[in-house]
Amino acid sequence: MTEAHERMLGGEPLRIANDHGCFGCGKLNDFGLQMEFRENPEGDGVWARVVPAARFEGYMGVIHGGVITAMLDEVMAWSLYRDETWGMTAQMSVRFRKPVIVGEPVIATGHVVSQRGRLFETRGELRREADGVLLADATATFMRVSQQQADAWNKRYNGDLAATGGEGA
Repeated sequence: MTEAHERMLGGEPLRIANDHGCFGCGKLNDFGLQMEFRENPEGDGVWARVVPAARFEGYMGVIHGGVITAMLDEVMAWSLYRDETWGMTAQMSVRFRKPVIVGEPVIATGHVVSQRGRLFETRGELRREADGVLLADATATFMRVSQQQADAWNKRYNGDLAATGGEGA
């Protein structure tokens, strides 16, 4: 593990009070990634440690590119959620640099680069935990959802937590 990743370990976990079936982060999805996100203590954004399972294999021993894309999409979306913004992916570009190996731990990081109106530019990276080698990176544009949709999702996923400002539930 690199020094940068050691510093990153820690940070407050981002929580959703009510579990759900999201492929990326839902604990109720037995077939999903079940990613858990933490605030990056060195600034904006979030990070997650993932040990990609064999069920996500594409070519023998290598994680499928669609699953890698999903990891990057998730970590960038959660970088918005860290700032209490609900958004959806409008556009995304991924660069696959090196294979992501089944069972080899990786660190996914995401942060918001800029905002213009309802649009947020984000960046995500996937690095091998052991040595910090960049495996894949992405940029994406997210669009903030309507206040009505944000309120509905906040109620669905955070319930009493949303009403109490994070206390209780």
